[in-house]
Amino acid sequence: MPVISVPPVIASLVEPVEGVEIVTWDVASEPPRDDIEVVVVPPFNSPFITRLGELPKLRAVILSTAGYEHAVRFLPPGVSMANAVGVHDTATAEMALTLLLAAQRDLPTFVRAQDEGRWVELQERRALADQRVLLVGYGGIGRALAARLLACETSITAVASRAREGDEFVDSVHSVSDLPALLPEHDMVVLAVPLSEATRGMIGAAELALLPDNALVVNVGRGPLVDTEALIAECASGRLRAALDVTDPEPLPEDHPLWRTPGVLISPHVAGGTSVFPSRQARYVQTQIEHYLSTGELKHVVATGEEQA
Repeated sequence: MPVISVPPVIASLVEPVEGVEIVTWDVASEPPRDDIEVVVVPPFNSPFITRLGELPKLRAVILSTAGYEHAVRFLPPGVSMANAVGVHDTATAEMALTLLLAAQRDLPTFVRAQDEGRWVELQERRALADQRVLLVGYGGIGRALAARLLACETSITAVASRAREGDEFVDSVHSVSDLPALLPEHDMVVLAVPLSEATRGMIGAAELALLPDNALVVNVGRGPLVDTEALIAECASGRLRAALDVTDPEPLPEDHPLWRTPGVLISPHVAGGTSVFPSRQARYVQTQIEHYLSTGELKHVVATGEEQA
């Protein structure tokens, strides 16, 4: 009977599965037993992830995050890893939309004015409606954001690793190789792709220079997708703006210039941390447990230890 550990945050939500023994483990303390086959890693505070090789029976790891670059290097040979496919799509799309609206409607100005007890004079401000939005990354998060952006009356262009047919939200999906031609034609670019060697630094000085004046860069993927120094230079000049849920470095040191760069709005990587996470992660883990019991494998495997050995 396989032994599968789940973190406390979802332990009470995962239903028993006949033929599987489910134990609770936070992946922070020492493991409760040494025969665990599958470990579900919580999204934060899981230092034992660096010691997975000490679990002699380990065969698979299920992450609670969509990103997996932080964990792959700790996989023992032959151990597979699945990320949290679909769990954070809605929450991250909500955060991306929040950043877009906050930056466009100048909410930071109003928050500062409220702290000072100051009534801001009426003036014309930017809108989200009628803006041309370039979605870089058109998986679950990109599609969830597209649905919301259409309701805001924007136009959307989708970009993925390769070109393909569109769906109910976009007519077609462009290849990432089309970025140089697409960037000058859009008022906003939203990054929602995983971090890999192919995507690291994909938006650098050259790409930022292609954006039109006053364009907005939104990043809900990973900080290193964007060249931080190049972004600071463009925003400090007043030519571009940015709204970031992720940064490079992260956490952002208190003396980092990005905090004080004009036109930059920062949230501290909180897109996925909502009240719906436990129930959605529990449902995902439930399907993984059932699939593992019937096949001996996980769904949505993104890496194996053999690849990293």
